[in-house]
Formats: sequence, C-alpha cells, structure tokens
Amino acid sequence: MCGSGMVHCGVVTWAFRDVGCAGEFALLVTRDTYTVVRGDGESAPETPPPEFAPDAPDAKDVAGPEKPLKSKSKKHQSNGVHKEASTAEGGPAISIQMDIISATLFMVSFAIRLWRLDHPKGIVFDELHYGKYAGHYLQNTFFFDSQPPFGKQMIALAAYIAGYDGSFKFDRIGGPYDATVPVFAMRLVPAFFGALLSPTVYKLMQELGSSQPAALLAAVLIVLDNAVVIQTRYILLEGPLLFFGLAGVLCVLRLRRYYKRPFSLPWFLYLIGAAVLLTAAACVRYFGLFSFMLGVGILTYDFWEMVGDRSVADRQLLAHCLTRTAIFISIPVTLYLSCFYVHLSLLYKAGPNDNIMTSAFQASLEGGLAAIIANQPMQVVHGSQVLRTASRIIYACVCGNFMNYACMLQVTLRHSHNRACWLHSHDALYPQKYADGRGSSHQQQVTCYSYKDVNNWWIVKKPQNEELVVGEPLEPIKHGDVVQLVHGLTSRALNSHDVASAMSPHNQEVSCYVDHNVSMPAQNLWRVELLDPDRTKGMWHAVESQLRLVHVNSSTALKFSGRQLPEWGFKQHEVVTDKIFDQEDVVWNVEEHRYSRTENQKEREKELISSEMIPTERRELDFWSKLYELQYKMLFNNQENVAGHMYASDPVDWLTLKRGVAYWIDSESNAQIHFVGNIVTWLSGTASLVFFTALFILYILRRQRSCYDIPEDAWDNFCNLGQVLGGGYLVHYLPYFLVDRTLFLHHYMPAYIYKLCLLAAVVEHVHYFLRHVLKQKILSYAFLALVGAWLAAILYVFSVFLPLTYGHVALTANQVDELTWRDSWDLIVHK
Repeated sequence: MCGSGMVHCGVVTWAFRDVGCAGEFALLVTRDTYTVVRGDGESAPETPPPEFAPDAPDAKDVAGPEKPLKSKSKKHQSNGVHKEASTAEGGPAISIQMDIISATLFMVSFAIRLWRLDHPKGIVFDELHYGKYAGHYLQNTFFFDSQPPFGKQMIALAAYIAGYDGSFKFDRIGGPYDATVPVFAMRLVPAFFGALLSPTVYKLMQELGSSQPAALLAAVLIVLDNAVVIQTRYILLEGPLLFFGLAGVLCVLRLRRYYKRPFSLPWFLYLIGAAVLLTAAACVRYFGLFSFMLGVGILTYDFWEMVGDRSVADRQLLAHCLTRTAIFISIPVTLYLSCFYVHLSLLYKAGPNDNIMTSAFQASLEGGLAAIIANQPMQVVHGSQVLRTASRIIYACVCGNFMNYACMLQVTLRHSHNRACWLHSHDALYPQKYADGRGSSHQQQVTCYSYKDVNNWWIVKKPQNEELVVGEPLEPIKHGDVVQLVHGLTSRALNSHDVASAMSPHNQEVSCYVDHNVSMPAQNLWRVELLDPDRTKGMWHAVESQLRLVHVNSSTALKFSGRQLPEWGFKQHEVVTDKIFDQEDVVWNVEEHRYSRTENQKEREKELISSEMIPTERRELDFWSKLYELQYKMLFNNQENVAGHMYASDPVDWLTLKRGVAYWIDSESNAQIHFVGNIVTWLSGTASLVFFTALFILYILRRQRSCYDIPEDAWDNFCNLGQVLGGGYLVHYLPYFLVDRTLFLHHYMPAYIYKLCLLAAVVEHVHYFLRHVLKQKILSYAFLALVGAWLAAILYVFSVFLPLTYGHVALTANQVDELTWRDSWDLIVHK
C-alpha cells in the first residue's frame, strides 16, 4: 500500500488512494456531501471517510474535535475532521467529494456580488487607480505603484479577454465609464474571489476543530457583512488578498492531518499550496505579508511541537526542516520575481510616472527619455553643458563672461533617487538674514527644481581651462577629477562656503558665487566621484554614471535635503552639502548631454553625427537592475499616502466602526456607495475580543490553582482557536499602529475576517460551557434563542444598508439621514 490522502480545493475534495492496480472512481454520499461513486462497478465502502461522518456525541459536537497538535501523547492523533481518508484494498482510486454547504455558501456569496455588478457605470473609489493600471498594461505603458503587480495583472487579464484596449482615461472618482470599458468583466475578478471567502472560512473553522454549526456561523457572518461585500465586488484588490491569505493558512493547517504520513503526495500538495497561496497574497499587496508571517508562524510552531516528539527520528526532523525551508524560500522567491518579470516585460513604453525613475531606467523605455537622448555623446568632457530635464532637447544661445561661443546644443545634473528634481539656479540671492536671525552668504540661490526649465543648464569645465568650446583632443572627465560647474544663463560657478544652509542649519549652504567685494573668495571646485567607476572604465558617462560631487574645500558632498524653501526661494527644494557620503541623497547623474568643438553650427551638427553616439533604439537595462531600482522606489515613494484625507481613520476607530468612506455618489441624486460594515457584527466582534481575552486569562489563573473548568480536549481546542484566530487578528491589526501613512477603514478587512471567526468560536464556546460544563439545558436553549435573535438583527441591518452597498436607490435627504446611525458617519446629501 502506497498511502492515501485528500486535497481540498474550495468546495471540492479530491481523495487519492494508492492501493493496487485496479482503478476506481468514487463519489461518496453523506449528510452534507453529495458523492458519486464509480470506477469498476463496485460500491463505495460501507464506512465513509471520517471527515464526512455524522456528528459525534453532544459534547464533542459542541466542543469540536480534539486539537491535532496537542500534548506529547495525543497531539498527533486524528479524529473528527482531522482523520485521514481510510483506504480499502483494491486499485488506485480517485474520489471527488462535493461539500454541499461550501457550494451553497459560494453560490449565495457569488449571487450577492453578481447582482447589478455593472452598476454603477461610474468609477468607484480606487477603481480610479486599478482600472487605470489595467489600461497601462494593455497599452504597454510604464506606470509606478507602491504595491506588487499580481492583483493588477489579474484585472488587466480579465480586461484583455473582454476586448478592452486600455484607451479610457480614469480621471476622477464618479466619472462615467464609456462603452469601451468592460466593467462587468473587470469587477468579476474581485467578485469571484470574494465569493470564495465564506466557504474558505467555513473550512478553516472546521480545520481548527470547530463544530459544523460554528463553522457555518462564521461563514454566514462573512456573507452578511456589507463592508465585505462592497470591498469584494468592485475593481479593488481586497478580494484576492483575503482569499489567498485565508486559503494559504487553511493549507498550513491541513498539513497537521498528515503528521503520521509526512512526505506523501497530499502532504507535499498542501505544503506547496500554502507557499503558493501565501506568496500570492503578498504579491497582491504587501499587507499580504502579514498572512505569510502567520502561515510561517504556524508551521514553525508545529515543527517545534514535532521536535518534542521522541517518536520522530532525528533524520526525519532534519528532512522536515530542510523541506519546509526549501519550499518556503524557493516558491515565494520564484513567484515574486516572476510577477515582476511579467510586469517589467509588459511595460516597455514610456508612461506617466517616468520621472520617478532614474535616467538609466527612463532611457530603457521606448518613446521616453530614450527618444530625447538618442544620438547624444556618451562621455562628459571639458566644455560639456549639462541640463537635468526629462523632456526634450533644448537649444539656446548663451552669453556671459564664461562663454565665447554663439550657440550650444544643450544637455543634462539630476538627483538620482527619491524625488526627481534637477540642479537649478536663477538670478535671485539668498536673503541677508533668515527668519531665525541667522545670516547667509547672500550669494545666488541654488535649488533642486522638479520641472524642466532653462535654468537647469550647467556647463562642466576643468578649472585650468578658460575655453568652453571643446577642442582637440577631447578631454574626458574621469573619476576623481576636479571640475567647475558653471550655470548656463547666469554664468556663475557652483560654490559653497562654511555658512549654514537656510532650512538645514547643520548642513552647508550651496550657491553660485557672486563677487560682493568682500573677503569671501570663491570656493567653486568639485571632485567627481563615480559610484561604480569600473562600469565605465573610470570615465564619466551620461545617464549611466551615478556620482557624488564633493566640495574640495570642505570635503562635503552636494546633497538634496528634501526640505522646501519659503517664498523667497520660490518654494523650490533646498540643496546643501553634507559630510556623510553614504546616503542616496548625495547621488546625481547627467541626463541629457551634447558637446561641440566649433562655433559653426553646421560643422557642429556634422561632428555630432560622426561622434560617439548612444544608440537611437531604447537603451537596454537588465532585469535585475530594473527590479532593484523599482523595489527601492516602491519602498520610499508611496504615492498612495494622501495626507489629510477627510475619510481617513485611525486603527482605534476601526474597532467601533467610527468612520466609513464615501466610495461613489450619483451626480443626479443622493444614490451613493458608502463603505460601512454591518454594525451589529462589527460591535459584537469587538466585544468577543474582550470576552475571549478575559476568559482566557481567567482559565489560566484558575488552572494555575488546579481548577480545571473544562475538559482537557476542550481547553486544547480553545487554545488552538486563540492561537490561530487571535494571532491572525493581532498580526493583521497591530502593525497599523506603526505605519506612517494615511489609513482607511478598508485596511482593517484582513483583521476583521479573523475577528468574525473568533466571534463564532466564542458563541460556540459559551454554548458548550452552558450545556456541558454547567449542564444547564434551559440556559443553553435560551442562549440559542438569543443567538437566533442576534442573527435576525444581523440580517435586518444587512438589508437596511443595501442601498449604500449597491448604490442602486435614489435616496432622499431624509433617507440618508435615517441611514446615518452614527454622527461620525459622513454620508453625502447634495440633492
């Protein structure tokens, strides 16, 4: 006999049996499953697999089956839902078992989401972003988003299959869709995954040892929550995020069934499935890493329990450790890199967020900077004029005391990382005294400007050369060379003195030198330090060379401080020098670049054509360089962070549903979609957190005094539920207290799902305690009646708030007021 096993996929269970040579296809029928048998004409075994057997006696039915990982003697015994499928002698068999309850939950949930799915025919909340991203994928135009691409790729795929060309402009929330946008198809993706949540929760609760009624209660709470429905039926990413996270944890828990049969086919399938699903959650949004951490934590705990089992050989422990580690490293890394490889392969054209990326990245995109820098010289040489802009080549005639030529073709110093801006100066001086009373150098201002401008032009020259026109032989600038940078329009050299800067007094001021006939000589020498000189053989190249400009007199580096100057600095960004070299803000690069050796324009054009050129095609940048830069930008450029949003909320507010979020409002009526949950389950869930914590502390204290209120099996099950559900809630909730960004109610959704599961577990435990510990049947029946009334209230609230869920009713002002159950809810009345 080679073994047996079962693999659950949603509402369908596949059972594998290796028992011989004859074939058998079996579908088994039990109380809550529809099973069709057959293969060789024989009926199924008389005893169905224990997982689908009728309920155990009352105590077991309410308390739930014994925890799979318990004490040394019992923790790996299987009973109830944790027993493996039995096998009979015969041939290899595959049985398909359909769970009717799970299937019903899925169909009901799907129907709730499919109803009027294409309404409203306008942009709902963050559909503004995700719909736009789908269009960029279909048009192959680069865009920047601070979250991983997998969820957006699924939506784009659905749009592609539906024939969308990506031409619609997602310009504002509430804006109407035109006929080219397949709204139904794009919303179908999150709706499908949202419909899978309730059967997944049902299976998860059963896997944790809850009874079937408790598992069904948790699933029903998911079905009847308005917030869950809203967040999983529009073009948003919470549907896939929640499903992948929950399904991954479910697969991790299913591994416990195969404690006695590790390394079997089902064991590997669940382990690989857990790694795939949990990685998929993290690839939808980085908040999915919380689910990944939870799954890894459960795996680690189970392995630690296994270490204490003396029946497990040392060699097997090592095999467990290596196998689990290898799978949970190789699969996540492979999947994560794969979705970014697809992302970067599809987005090869210049797009709306190019200026966030470095010049080298922009030059690799078709039709963007690649078109601007086409045919420009590679090497920066004496007399080169540098312009840090990312748009078009600018021609200008420049006159001044440093220039003896008539007209020069321009190029480009840019800040390489974080905010895209260009070294800039203008004919305005620093004020003699700052607002705090400190004095300045009163020299010409030097800033970092976020837009293209003629004042971004700079000429790089060697100090010993007065001539700016390039002559023979060419004098390339190398790593370690000392240069001067002359501002193109004002002809003043970049300078720094031992004077505190305006907004960063601990740094040194940067200016263009103005001779005020005072005892302050120019200090305008800068040393070129390439970050990777070996890449260009020590030569300073345009675009690809990143460098530091070190002020020779003070040994400080030119730095973008990130601070904004006041009105006298035209609200531009401050440039300073800093003694700390090991930081991203001191890194610059040349973007556009031209040089000439003659004043005759036709001769210069002929020379440029015959000189060393950058290819006219888009420049190639390897995948790893692109990925590194993109990941860095995703970590430090968060365009989702909208400061001061009127619907923003704090994590503490989420516990009591203090604030909702306006998702959509009809321009012609008060019909609206407002993200607000079922307040009955919301408050009940918060109360269950307090109750469960208090009860757990009480049990611990009494057990310390040898007072055992509940049987050991019930205690183990109680602890198991607390570890997974309580731990899942905390892992998904507490990190938001440390997040420095604008938060909304929908960020609470992953934690909220675990809170609803814990609520169902608390209801089950209270009923168990009344019936089997206190043995008060009347109280237990009264409690069940109370639960029934509570469920009726939940159903009533769900139905009352459906107009805010679907936005299908043109509400009057009075009706909107009636739906504003809390003064802090900002529902909209504009008609």
